[in-house]
Amino acid sequence: MTDVRVNPYLNFPGNCREAFALYAQVLEAEISFLITMGESPMADQVPPESHDHICHICLQGEGVVLMGSDCPPDQYEKPQGTIINVAADSAEKAERVFAQLSAGGQVTMALEETFWAERFGMCIDRFGVPWMVNCDKPMP
Repeated sequence: MTDVRVNPYLNFPGNCREAFALYAQVLEAEISFLITMGESPMADQVPPESHDHICHICLQGEGVVLMGSDCPPDQYEKPQGTIINVAADSAEKAERVFAQLSAGGQVTMALEETFWAERFGMCIDRFGVPWMVNCDKPMP
């Protein structure tokens, strides 16, 4: 096994700080690093109104590493073709996580029991990020 990790990196059109505050709560994780555009070495190249935008943020917790930043609104592209999966260890946790992520967003598949999962559902959160929440059934 190599020392390689894959971590999702999310872009936002100016609301990264708000999104990561929600993700920290939902995923029971801590923001381990945060630098704004105004604190970065490129501060003089960024318009003053963007100085509070996030240049880089990292959220870490047990089984969680999620990174992100704000990008100029005219360069923002809505996420396509990728879904962030949350693997919950209980149906109750899956229900809590799904309720918090889907609040103010769009449920694309209701959280319910499936042939493979105690709970499975899909949503797009209020920031436009697509999520799957899954709680596997115990192996027989």
